[in-house]
Amino acid sequence: MDPTQNREYLKEIEAYAALPLPWEKLKDSSVLISGATGMIGSYLIDLLMAKNQLHSLDCKIYAISRSEERARARFAPYWDREDFQYFSQDINQELTLPPFHADYVIHGASNTHPVAYATDPIGTILTNIIGTTHLLDLADKIRCRRFVFLSSVEIYGENNDPDLYFGEKDCGYIDCNTLRAGYPESKRAGESLCQAYISQRSMDAVILRLSRVYGPTMLASDSKALAQFLKKGIAREDIVLKSLGGQYYSYTYVGDAVSAILHILLYGENGEAYNVADPASDITLKDLAGLIADCAGTKVVYELPDAVETAGYSKATRAVLDAAKLKKLGWIPRQTIQSGIRQTLSLLQD
Repeated sequence: MDPTQNREYLKEIEAYAALPLPWEKLKDSSVLISGATGMIGSYLIDLLMAKNQLHSLDCKIYAISRSEERARARFAPYWDREDFQYFSQDINQELTLPPFHADYVIHGASNTHPVAYATDPIGTILTNIIGTTHLLDLADKIRCRRFVFLSSVEIYGENNDPDLYFGEKDCGYIDCNTLRAGYPESKRAGESLCQAYISQRSMDAVILRLSRVYGPTMLASDSKALAQFLKKGIAREDIVLKSLGGQYYSYTYVGDAVSAILHILLYGENGEAYNVADPASDITLKDLAGLIADCAGTKVVYELPDAVETAGYSKATRAVLDAAKLKKLGWIPRQTIQSGIRQTLSLLQD
């Protein structure tokens, strides 16, 4: 699906662009977004470009990703607009960007699915540490107003308390001496880097700890369990569950994740981390598979994972977040897990 050609998707983008936020802070400003063609980055760019067009925000968007070919296809409607500029750059390498200024830097580039964790563990770690360092150095050099780091629920590790919702001060167990630990441990290091730049370089930075994000802008290469369920649902095929499905996780619809980014960008306090989740979107993997199967008119079947899939799977069996801190900033999610899944399937089937 090309989202920019989908009328219902554009209506949804317009609804998020109409949220009651202090948009004046972004008026005549500029925003650099890394991971621009990813699920979250591309949705954020669509929203800001719509805000420019519909509400004269006049915010310049700088987009960074590795593949210009994919970016040209994804952002074709914006490519020749004056309020959009693209940079092809692997952020793990020394940045070679032309002179420019961005008021805000939103760092969303990262490997974010199990096959990537298992087959490119080095790239996964380097993006979250070396890539983050390069973006922080750039933000410091151009003296941006605020740096936003997209972190993950995975920094919390395993939760052994069945009644605990992770708050921002909680921390669970991670066995660091495993291949799969590369993603959460490097996200932890990325957060620590932000704190180091706040202290040593007087930078303004905020951190989002995103729960598992899904939605119509997910990539075809996404190997997360939910992405695989959705692909099967779109194809009207049986949903394949590769475990007993007792894992209990928080999920967030991509539009709500982007809304959270904007709330934290515009309202968050320097140095603070914010969980992004909602109890209405907490669900076991088994129930999630069943929900999608019901929507698609199919059934759930069980299958053993292969070795690559097993190596990339999260070891956490319970990872639910307390987002009270974010909700104090005024963030209200629009989608429950039920409505978000239905919306995603509807948009991807168009």
